[in-house]
Amino acid sequence: MECRAVRGATTVANNTAREIEEATTEVLQKIIRENKIRIKDIVSAYFSVTVDLNAQFPAAAARKMGWTYVPMLCTYELDVPSSLRQCIRVLLTYNTRKAQHKIKHQYLRGATLLRPDLVEQ
Repeated sequence: MECRAVRGATTVANNTAREIEEATTEVLQKIIRENKIRIKDIVSAYFSVTVDLNAQFPAAAARKMGWTYVPMLCTYELDVPSSLRQCIRVLLTYNTRKAQHKIKHQYLRGATLLRPDLVEQ
């Protein structure tokens, strides 16, 4: 079994705890479903948000999903001028036998602009 990483990102319309939790839950559920990840196989989750989002920690959504023992960290994304705003990103590491090129990264809502090459049509 190897440790692999999967990326995901999404956006919100407003800086509210509810929207941040809902958007984070949506992207995490899609990552889990598309890659058939079991919670017990998750090594860690690293979340970043753009500087315009501070109403809630994205990790709070994962805790509500039952990720009780998963080590998680939240931080700010580098504030590059002209970069995508109101964006939540996640880097999830997990144990799997899946080859790296078989991992399905998930970019939702406005975040599809970040990696159009990885967005499924």
